[in-house]
Amino acid sequence: MGEERVHRGARFELITETVELPNGRRVDLDLVRHPGASAIVPFLDANRVLMIRQYRFATGGELLEIPAGKLDPGETPEVCAARELIEETGYRAGRLEKLGAIWTSPGFTDEVIHLFAAFDLEPDRQALEPDEIIELVPMPFDEALEAIRRAEVFDGKSLAGLMLAARLLDARG
Repeated sequence: MGEERVHRGARFELITETVELPNGRRVDLDLVRHPGASAIVPFLDANRVLMIRQYRFATGGELLEIPAGKLDPGETPEVCAARELIEETGYRAGRLEKLGAIWTSPGFTDEVIHLFAAFDLEPDRQALEPDEIIELVPMPFDEALEAIRRAEVFDGKSLAGLMLAARLLDARG
């Protein structure tokens, strides 16, 4: 049908598109085009993860979450995960395992976040972006899962990543 770019920002693009739905109806829909992202559950050891507390302007405060960041042009999700882990935490993964992927908000964006678990971490140099205010929060993995139940972790990527990591660990016994 037709696509009109409404706005192109530094990271995202907002378009309005005339689409034909499966029932034959034509409607105008707003869509935020996003390049995708990767998020990582970093395991410091078998029982501890490295969460981050990050200031998020959109939420009006800080969130306890897993490290994540957007894909650069031409970058694979795995390369993005490895890069973002170093940039946000100052740790390099010896091994990354894919946990899955999620649509973040399919009602208005095409963003997909690829989820990974990171193991065999080695110290590296943290390299925060100018808009990142991050505190490292190491904690027992069970405590991170409990933080979900206490609604201290409630962003989608962190919920999904932690729950899928728990499933991975349970499958391994």
